[in-house]
Amino acid sequence: MELISPTVIIILGCLALFLLLQRKNLRRPPCIRGWIPWIGVGFEFGKAPLEFIEKARIKYGPIFTVFAMGNRMTFVTEEEGINVFLKSKKVDFELAVQNIVYRTASIPKNVFLALHEKLYIMLKGKMGTVNLHQFTGQLTEELHEQLENLGTHGTMDLNNLVRHLLYPVTVNTLFNKSWFPTNKKKIKEFHQYFQAYDEDFEYGSQLPECLLRNWSKSKKWFLELFEKNIPDIKTCKSAKDNSMTLLQAMLDIVETETSKENSPNYGLLLLWASLSNAVPVAFWTLAYVLSHPDIHKAIMEGISSVFGKAGKDKIKVSEDDLEKLLLIKWCVLETIRLKAPGVITRKVVKPVEILNYIIPSGDLLMLSPFWLHRNPKYFPEPELFKPERWKKANLEKHSFLDCFMAFGSGKFQCPGRWFALLEVQMCVILILYKYDCSLLDPLPKQSSLHLVGVPQPEGQCRIEYKQRI
Repeated sequence: MELISPTVIIILGCLALFLLLQRKNLRRPPCIRGWIPWIGVGFEFGKAPLEFIEKARIKYGPIFTVFAMGNRMTFVTEEEGINVFLKSKKVDFELAVQNIVYRTASIPKNVFLALHEKLYIMLKGKMGTVNLHQFTGQLTEELHEQLENLGTHGTMDLNNLVRHLLYPVTVNTLFNKSWFPTNKKKIKEFHQYFQAYDEDFEYGSQLPECLLRNWSKSKKWFLELFEKNIPDIKTCKSAKDNSMTLLQAMLDIVETETSKENSPNYGLLLLWASLSNAVPVAFWTLAYVLSHPDIHKAIMEGISSVFGKAGKDKIKVSEDDLEKLLLIKWCVLETIRLKAPGVITRKVVKPVEILNYIIPSGDLLMLSPFWLHRNPKYFPEPELFKPERWKKANLEKHSFLDCFMAFGSGKFQCPGRWFALLEVQMCVILILYKYDCSLLDPLPKQSSLHLVGVPQPEGQCRIEYKQRI
């Protein structure tokens, strides 16, 4: 009997392996690959990523993979995929974001992985609901101080108005009272560099710095600023109780666990996390309130019932006052629902099954809060601004509505969410108490270019404000 030749055996073996791989790939979700190596559909995806995601969902179903810029991103849009995203031990948050952190803040991967959980626990403790009362007094004082700079009346772009309020307020509260510049020229410089860094943050997280000259320049400017000022920041304690600021507590952990070399980098990361989302949320909240006269009227009636007739007095806002003004909190949360980040992500560390598909290890598992919040199954009339839907949320126990994912979920839910809500509520209260405000432009469209963070407005939205007498 003639033996089968080695060539035939090799061919049959390759064929079997090919069929095995094909069968395995058949269990993977539909993949939108494109035809350009490494780039894939990066150009199409990057033009309007939010629209790309929704069109892909309609065409391919509740789970699909996008190949772009060397990454396989598998999107999940229904309950089974959401549950895996939030609860599975086969997906990991830290591994999903370590490259982003390295590119945007130059924090080495081993340093980030070693420090992340320690820093998260510290941030969650200092900014948690139990400690929020420690911020209300300073936030009130800082907001009054910045509102004085607006004068008695004026007209300006609402986004710029909010930036001029919240940049110094946030930095003075969480970093150091004397760190934010007071010179007009330096304030302008701070604004220009931060906006350049923030607006191209997503590109900076994916592309080499040599392709992003202005973004790279802004990043280096802030790193140098922190390196210059950190010695003074570390030694300056609160005049009231000698307590540490949030930045000081972070630097204490960073320098104890690693070295001083990483301090400016973590300062930059905290700065971006503190400012990048609070400002657009405050902008959109005020824009929605002012463009809905019935809601605006109800809010003003509530403010008057708590603080008396609105005017120029420097009122103090307490947590008890905020509990009496739930409509404002509902407006902030409804704004966040409508203007949620485009994606949040995890990395698949072991193959995981979703809807009879196998997601291979190495994929980035993606969930889109923006589109999830527009699913009528979870949020009826999803495109409408309806603050009253938040009556159903158990806010007294600090719970949100089901499938509300703007702050992420699970082990590493945003640690600053309660501080951000507090800051935006107080900003809205004090602006509307002190000024009679009206929008001079229609509610603007939002930018669809970015996936990370709260979307920015496209175009100008002017506000006219007059001090109440």
